[in-house]
Amino acid sequence: MSSSSPVSAVSSATAPHVVDDCLGIVQLLSDGTVTRSADYSAIPLLGEVPSNLPVQWKDVVYDPAHALRLRMYRPTDTDGGKTTNNKLPVLVYFHGGGFCICSFEMPHFHAGGLRLAAELPALVLSADYRLGPEHRLPAAHRDAEAVLSWLRAQAEADPWLVESADMGRVFVCGDSAGGNIAHHIAVQYGTGHLALGPVVRLGGYIMLWPYFAAEERTASETAGLDVDHQFVSTALLDQMWRLALPVGATRDHPAANPFGPDSVPLEDVAFQPLLVVDPDQDVLHDRTQDYAARLTAMGKLVELVVFRGQGHGFFVFDPCGEASDQLIHVIRRFVLLHKHPCNLVDLSTTM
Repeated sequence: MSSSSPVSAVSSATAPHVVDDCLGIVQLLSDGTVTRSADYSAIPLLGEVPSNLPVQWKDVVYDPAHALRLRMYRPTDTDGGKTTNNKLPVLVYFHGGGFCICSFEMPHFHAGGLRLAAELPALVLSADYRLGPEHRLPAAHRDAEAVLSWLRAQAEADPWLVESADMGRVFVCGDSAGGNIAHHIAVQYGTGHLALGPVVRLGGYIMLWPYFAAEERTASETAGLDVDHQFVSTALLDQMWRLALPVGATRDHPAANPFGPDSVPLEDVAFQPLLVVDPDQDVLHDRTQDYAARLTAMGKLVELVVFRGQGHGFFVFDPCGEASDQLIHVIRRFVLLHKHPCNLVDLSTTM
């Protein structure tokens, strides 16, 4: 199944032709039309989605105007992780995909949602958002804010949230583009532009190989230009930025570069604790290290966990593998450590 939609009026004397093709999933044509496929078989998936985890799930619409949904996961057989009020922490999860592909419905992310709900344990909200090039940034960032606003509005209305959610322990998590989104939410919340209280209190942010960029290359990005055996290469990430950023924007745009010339200065932004996960074979390895180091130098509480021998998106491509088992353990420890938003402890870990 595929769909097409115009994104701009581009005059052409010839028949429309493909000017950008991302994995055969998204094609941008010369007349501004976008063709989008629902076939994600090009994205690797190792193993099978677990079918025996004690988790129930349901889909809900969080933004009717844009027909945007999220999937809620609730563990059905656990007492661990609950507070004295018998509630579970909430993990709001944003999927990766370079801001132009993927969905929570994919088996890759569905498996991750099942595991996180069952094994943290937590009430997990895995959300979709608008994708480029039909909806270029900051559309995805605005949608992420809408997810948190929906959570605040539904805290005393949705039965699962009423029964199971501890709104004093809400964590924002995401992989790749979702990690970028987690940073954006941290800035919006930390500057007071995203009002969630007193209903919702964010306890921390979990950034899995966050998708950042800049015009100036890091060493690992430069090396990644010459690598053709990795699924996630520098060239692929560059292409996704080209499709996701506003037309004409560079990789120093605030949506891509958190330290760019037009980005919000982060020194005075009040961050909750951050868990940053860095696979050392990722082309973004150096950039992730730099992000964590800069925030630490600013006095932010950052736990940097390096996964040796792993590449970008290992939890997505192999959600039930050994490294993903270790990742679940790391996330669980972080969530348990920060039971209260004011619980600040300095951490440093290498896997």
